[in-house]
Amino acid sequence: MLVTISTAVLFGVITVILIRTQRVSAGSALAVWLSGFTVAGTGLADPVNQALDAAVHMLSTLH
Repeated sequence: MLVTISTAVLFGVITVILIRTQRVSAGSALAVWLSGFTVAGTGLADPVNQALDAAVHMLSTLH
């Protein structure tokens, strides 16, 4: 029997473990969580990528 798990679920579980063991801060956890969706290529990947692009663009225009 083959058991599969979604990469997004795997990243979510890893992020929860990292937060509970206090290995990462909230900002780092958010970055880990967003990269999980980006890498996983789920249906949320496009909106997350667009939000990340917008955030990078906003930061690059700050003077």
